[in-house]
Amino acid sequence: MKTALDLVAAAKAHVREIDIDAAEAAIRDADVLIDVREADEFAAGHIPGAINIPRGLLEFKLSSTPELDSRDLRVVLYCKTSGRAALSAVAMHEMGYVRVQSIAGGFDAWAAAGKPVGKPSLPSFG
Repeated sequence: MKTALDLVAAAKAHVREIDIDAAEAAIRDADVLIDVREADEFAAGHIPGAINIPRGLLEFKLSSTPELDSRDLRVVLYCKTSGRAALSAVAMHEMGYVRVQSIAGGFDAWAAAGKPVGKPSLPSFG
């Protein structure tokens, strides 16, 4: 029986992971940056410019969002440490997306490297 870690290891063998040093350029060149963490994780801090599509909803959102329909989109994915992003990249490849990359080490590595972190602004009640 396979574990989640087995599935992640298998996924990582088939996806293109980019290191933190190459991530900023890849994000600049991408058509879309997708954070596949849960909404509460995204709200606590995310890479600026990312859209949030939790891993469990990814295939459904891709199928129902016309702006994400082109299988030739340049996509960069990330999650907390890169496991969910690798699984997401494999799912996207199976759906026919051909230009998908994930960030090695995920958001944790991004933040640890001192890269910019976005947080939603709170409404002003004054």
